[in-house]
Amino acid sequence: MGTKKTNKKTDKYAERLQKHHDELRWLYMELYGNDSMFAELCDNMYRFYQERKDELKNLDMQREEHPDWYKQNDMMGMMFYIDNFAGNMKGVEKKLDYIQECNVNYIHLMPFLDTVPGRSDGGYAVSDFRKVQDNLGTMEDLENLTASCHKKHINVCMDFVMNHTSEDHEWAKRARQGDGEYMSRYFFFHDYSVPAMYERTVPQVFPTTAPGNFTWLEDAGHFVMTTFYPYQWDLNYKNPRVFNEMMYNFLFLANKGIDIIRIDAVPYIWKELHTQCRNLRQVHTIVRMMRIISEIVCPGILLLGEVVMEPEKVVPYFGTVEKPECHMLYNVTTMATTWHTVATRNVRLLKKQLDIVNGLPKDYVFLNYLRCHDDIGWGLDYPELLKEGIGERSHKEYLNNYFQGYVGESNSRGELYNADPVTGDARFCATTASMCGIEKAGFEQDAQAMQKAIQLDVMLHAYMFMQSGIPVLYGGDEIGQVNDYSYKEDPNKAADSRYLHRGAMNWKLAENIADQTTVEGQMFARLGRLEQIRKQERVFVSNADTWTIETWDLSVLCIGRYFEGEKIIGLFNFSEYDKTAWINETDGDYIDLISGRTMQASGVDIPAYGFYYLKKING
Repeated sequence: MGTKKTNKKTDKYAERLQKHHDELRWLYMELYGNDSMFAELCDNMYRFYQERKDELKNLDMQREEHPDWYKQNDMMGMMFYIDNFAGNMKGVEKKLDYIQECNVNYIHLMPFLDTVPGRSDGGYAVSDFRKVQDNLGTMEDLENLTASCHKKHINVCMDFVMNHTSEDHEWAKRARQGDGEYMSRYFFFHDYSVPAMYERTVPQVFPTTAPGNFTWLEDAGHFVMTTFYPYQWDLNYKNPRVFNEMMYNFLFLANKGIDIIRIDAVPYIWKELHTQCRNLRQVHTIVRMMRIISEIVCPGILLLGEVVMEPEKVVPYFGTVEKPECHMLYNVTTMATTWHTVATRNVRLLKKQLDIVNGLPKDYVFLNYLRCHDDIGWGLDYPELLKEGIGERSHKEYLNNYFQGYVGESNSRGELYNADPVTGDARFCATTASMCGIEKAGFEQDAQAMQKAIQLDVMLHAYMFMQSGIPVLYGGDEIGQVNDYSYKEDPNKAADSRYLHRGAMNWKLAENIADQTTVEGQMFARLGRLEQIRKQERVFVSNADTWTIETWDLSVLCIGRYFEGEKIIGLFNFSEYDKTAWINETDGDYIDLISGRTMQASGVDIPAYGFYYLKKING
């Protein structure tokens, strides 16, 4: 019996390999022209397949039979740092019931692979791709956690940082000692002549905290390419050994039960002189090969690309229908435009942004969020804003001042990140609750202001759930957790204001989720109600028709969704004043899914920061 089972699965592997082999070989040879390295890659792919547990192989086959499994209306994400959320991996395992109570079935574990404190960039400087940070647990703990998650139908996402390694990685240590084999895995230069040529065309990522793209290593007598921070050395993917070894790391982690691999900094993977070293065609070749490799060895895996650009510009990273690349991408620009809308009470730019996203093919799945572990950069459509006389520099200054609480009758609290006094550019850090005014209202003990802040917070989540794609919460947002200023007391964190919104989960406050008299209880109950509606109503599947509707009020956004005969209209007031949405949907009665009230979808009065989910009643 066991032999037949094994043969069936081996046949499945052979079937997948036969389907994809020729394209994989063609792409590999186009990039590297190395038969022996390709043969080695294929041998190792089969080895990782053999090592893959039966439970994961069975899950792979289920997902192959239902390829749209992740596009359903029950998909709901949450991201968190393991130590901040629950101490370690065993702690997270103990909190899975709470995660389920949050209606979450997809958790993104922020970077947990081995790194060096003080030189970690929040975990994105990996020193060992096959070791968990000691304080978080072990690889065995990771396997136990993913197995427990799968029993509860929770998917697990992790970061795969393939653009660079830590300078403390074994490869980097050997390269630093002058070992040519390992130097060739990075970009080493004995003098500044070639780096100077790169610097003419390559933009800086962190011009204030980490200027330039190269670091001089005094002990090694060489420059090394470091696009992000001096302790993060860029990998040289022109070397097939780098690609092969990183794919082995990728498959090793997939075999630990990871469902979603988030590819960090995707556009930067390939470097070429006389270019910006961004979004080069070879990047797409590499991502396509990753997709093929996963479809042969572990087809239940999803690839999530971190591409920080406007939706229409990230589209190439989805690939094509015939040759797909990433399964999912982040909706970064819409997130930033959402906060612009909060600060201006003007939905015009957001409406245009949503129209662009809604016009893309339904196969494209975006992750939507109000905030993440990172700062908020104001990458808005400034040519569009300029038509209204709004300049880029002055508007960025207004937004940063607004969310610090200085202008525009703002109730927000937060801090700047990477402020550049020369360009006037800066990014912003804060939790959703603090940006909505919950921190300020709590500090001032203003009950009326608190209700207004909670209403804004809930409305923004209701709007996010209405967008096309998968919504993702940041852990703590479900209870309205505010900024944590204690990071300033930690010398390893004090210089990085992003730790302001990466505070530890306050489990004492989380005990209040059943108490409607508390902020936590109100937030948890109201978000829970929205999440239940989303799971119950099929129009929230990610491939539903989605569009915006003119409201004739600059403060009110209207989004329509339609799927298989069902229709829902969402109305969202981004103003602190009562408004009327002059929509005119005269196709019959609607029911407000929040209150249960039957009403017409025309001339709708919406209270300050209010919203409606209006479902068409089919007669």
